[in-house]
Amino acid sequence: MAFDWLGRSLRDRAQEGYLRTRHCQHYEKDAVINIDGDHYLNFASNDYLGMRQNQSVLQAWVEGLAQFGGGSGGSPLVTGYSQAHLALEAWLADKLQREAVLLFNSGFAANQAICQALFASGGDIVADKLMHASFIDGALSSDATLTRFSHNDVTHADKRLHAASHADKLLASEGVFSMDGDTAPVAELSQLAARHDAWFMLDDAHGFGVLGENGLGTAEAAGLAHTDVPVLMATFGKAIGTGGAFIAGSQVLIDYLINHARHYIYSTAMPPAQAIATLSSLTCLEDGSARAALHENIRYFRQRAQECGLSLMDSDSAIQPIVIGDPKRAVAMSEAVRRRGIWVTAMRHPTVPKGTDRLRITLSALHQTQDIDVLCDALMLSAGEVSP
Repeated sequence: MAFDWLGRSLRDRAQEGYLRTRHCQHYEKDAVINIDGDHYLNFASNDYLGMRQNQSVLQAWVEGLAQFGGGSGGSPLVTGYSQAHLALEAWLADKLQREAVLLFNSGFAANQAICQALFASGGDIVADKLMHASFIDGALSSDATLTRFSHNDVTHADKRLHAASHADKLLASEGVFSMDGDTAPVAELSQLAARHDAWFMLDDAHGFGVLGENGLGTAEAAGLAHTDVPVLMATFGKAIGTGGAFIAGSQVLIDYLINHARHYIYSTAMPPAQAIATLSSLTCLEDGSARAALHENIRYFRQRAQECGLSLMDSDSAIQPIVIGDPKRAVAMSEAVRRRGIWVTAMRHPTVPKGTDRLRITLSALHQTQDIDVLCDALMLSAGEVSP
């Protein structure tokens, strides 16, 4: 019978501890989430700055809906490109000091578009081992030769670039890595790319909005100019609190993508109301108070975790993983913490490498110090219940 292996595949995943299920959220407010009628302190969201329910952003959504309706009505090359999209692109280009910006419906689509459009006729992509699946899948589905260097290892990246044989070369890294929470050595990688006559691409999904004096991300925090990072991708669904993504670069790059990026050409454009809400969120974040609150929460959590004897990874970002090392134990730990009113997700292979299954704790500007105290106590007590 066709596809009779589907059930066996699911049973195998369950036996190995890798089966995934969904939990339906009823609502969330002020870092408290309601799932199946129970309330939890939410330490699993990527809403790092608490902008999803910011009143100014919500009002911008409403005004955008009144002006443009629920959707864009077409692809951006037909009738879907509006003044709302233009305004958001112009704001980003100005703040990032880029010649042009192009909006996408997701970071997944943006990463795929870069790989497939730039490498339709061959080339070399040299990417960090822990690059997001969207980029790796995009690279594998392009005509590029993909090689990967050891995580944050500039020397290994140098060897990979030295072995690259094509004229067109792209060195790619995330700014803040989504599962480890550490930051790439972007200045060194940018210099390395320049020495090899390659472009450096930064996927800054988890750094944009959070890092840098003005919240413009990892490149700003590292003092890099637009010429140091010819391709910048970032998303709005994390710190900005809305959805979608953008690619920023030269006018030639953006014009080329408009003409060759299938994920842009053949997709219905982002709803204009979403673009308006995104621009509202970006302008609300300019004063820096939410970023300051987040970074204080990160500092406080790491201090309290150390006092509780919790073993953390080397991360100064909102992402604070606790490696368990076994998928079933990671799930058991997540459930033990959940019984104490804390929502923290277990991350397992293939999201993370085998043997590094973990709890992925994410902090927000909305968390209070007492919330973090409760979290650390719950982690400490739960660790005692879950045997190695």
